[in-house]
Amino acid sequence: MSKVFQGVYTVLCTPFTRDDKVDEAALRKHVRYLVDEGNIHGIIPNGSTGEFAALSEAERKAIADIVIDEVAGKVPVVVGTASVSTKETVMYTQHAATGGADGVMIVPPYYCHPNDKEIFGHYKTIAENSDIEIIVYNNPGTSGVDMQPELIARLAEFERISHVKESSGDITRVAEIQRLCGDKMRVFCGCDNLSLEMFIMGAVGWVAPPANMIPQLCVELYELGAVKKDFEKARELYFKLLPLFTMFETTGQYIQLTKAGLGILGRPFGIPRKPLLPPTDKNKQRLKEILATLPM
Repeated sequence: MSKVFQGVYTVLCTPFTRDDKVDEAALRKHVRYLVDEGNIHGIIPNGSTGEFAALSEAERKAIADIVIDEVAGKVPVVVGTASVSTKETVMYTQHAATGGADGVMIVPPYYCHPNDKEIFGHYKTIAENSDIEIIVYNNPGTSGVDMQPELIARLAEFERISHVKESSGDITRVAEIQRLCGDKMRVFCGCDNLSLEMFIMGAVGWVAPPANMIPQLCVELYELGAVKKDFEKARELYFKLLPLFTMFETTGQYIQLTKAGLGILGRPFGIPRKPLLPPTDKNKQRLKEILATLPM
């Protein structure tokens, strides 16, 4: 039987030391903070915000192992296992499953622009060669391909594929996926500045980069909007958070801004791995001003 995921899942930043190595101590400390103080519902290492494409195979495997060990079963761990090739994606997925992960999150192969038949075959091969829950990740902005609801519905026929992170920015996708899939597919929000709208439409979870910085507020918004259905209070909080979410989505610098924000909040996380650079002084100052307005 498939696992059921719901709630706010922090897609982790990856901390680096001054000599550009994965900072295990900082990573463990951050995970403890998110779980024990942030009350987060789940953790996702090696996602886009974690700079997975800039990590070596050894680093990706080590990060997955460290996070699973530190979480120690307190909340679900869903490991990002995407790669350009199906063979490598299966390898990372099997490693996550063997290591004790609760699920994996997989964006379609990027750069090569596969068609629907190729994408379906990619996920089919992964599902047939692993025994772990798969969250399909539709993010056309980074992968270069947009998985339409009809393709999501075909993937929902696999027992282990029953969740999708929807990041196209098209709010109508939530309803269309639900119409086509029924209870076979659960939608996770992948656009911070559409989070409340997606909760109202029935999204059961949120993969949230800002939850690295403000986990309690992200959880509060989810509880108000998706669980309690108290849309008046949810909207009040949402409007306070929206400048931050909009900055993330419009600049595209969610990695750089998250790391800068953690530094502003006194939880330094290093700088992004090149070619990415820290945000400009202007954007960092704007981020500082926004964070200062939040009810933390």
